[in-house]
Amino acid sequence: MRVLGIESSCDETSAAVVSGEGNAVRLESLVILSQDVHRIFGGVVPEIASRAHLTAVVPVTRRALADAGLPENGAGVDAIAVTHAPGLVGALLVGVAYAKSLAAAWDVPVLGVHHMEGHLFATALDHADAVPPFTALLVSGGHTLLLDVAAWGDYRLLGSTRDDAAGEAFDKVAKLLGLPYPGGRPIELAARDGDPQRHRFAPPMLHGGQQPGDEDYYDLSFSGLKTAVLRKVRVADAAGTLAAEVPHLARGFQDALVATLAEKTARAARAYARTRVVLGGGVACNAALQAGIRRAVSPFGGVVFAPSPKLATDNAAMIARAGHWRLERNERSDASLNAYASLPIPGLRD
Repeated sequence: MRVLGIESSCDETSAAVVSGEGNAVRLESLVILSQDVHRIFGGVVPEIASRAHLTAVVPVTRRALADAGLPENGAGVDAIAVTHAPGLVGALLVGVAYAKSLAAAWDVPVLGVHHMEGHLFATALDHADAVPPFTALLVSGGHTLLLDVAAWGDYRLLGSTRDDAAGEAFDKVAKLLGLPYPGGRPIELAARDGDPQRHRFAPPMLHGGQQPGDEDYYDLSFSGLKTAVLRKVRVADAAGTLAAEVPHLARGFQDALVATLAEKTARAARAYARTRVVLGGGVACNAALQAGIRRAVSPFGGVVFAPSPKLATDNAAMIARAGHWRLERNERSDASLNAYASLPIPGLRD
């Protein structure tokens, strides 16, 4: 069974082809075109993103088909999966409209896929053992979610951010420090030269008195940490020492954020007796985060699976993989398939 995936939820136009059966699904091709123009503005401009998708979606899809050894007429493709939520509505509509048109022209089913469910499936394309049951931490620019995944399609939401997503916090702190957008990688690189004792920020939403059942036991918050960094930045800037403090501030910020994410993830894995921990989303590439979670879960035999950079970013391979699973369950979307800025993950329960 072969599925073409299309992703256009934000500022990456992507297409991919996967094939196989059950959990034995392999990646045949993946093309990702990133819109670097947004670096100029320090964030994604929705209208520019939508227009860029319009010009890129056709050539990107054609390239993905060619890389998989498939003709442009779609012969050999059994279905098309496309991100339909959540994301920038204008950007999503480009992908949804194109996928529906191709499906009609090729006479194959189309399946709407939730972007965050795609991130749950992404790591399995890199690691065959990254399959349920597992604890999942999804950390991206727009979302931070902690879930228990008992089976594909059976997701229990344990915790989420109450304000900024982890990736958003990286971006905002990078801006405070004068580092490029997006901020995750620049902060990680700067932090390598930082003194971990110079600026020790309290890990947010984390204290020893928390007990299972408390509202904040799994939940996350990063706005206070961002404010703490801002105060330090203002002091250093007034003293004329900000440039010298950047690596130390980056280290302090990253250490605090990682400490919280690692402890909350370990709590979830212990509570549900999971020895597999799967990371997803752009921040999942952060080496310090991966190491921190490994340290937190290793005492009870936990193993951490993280996606490769190309599968951590927004990409169509994860959409095709999630669509492949739903196609095997005989699911289909109809002509009413639409785009939504916000929508719960299908199969999600509290």
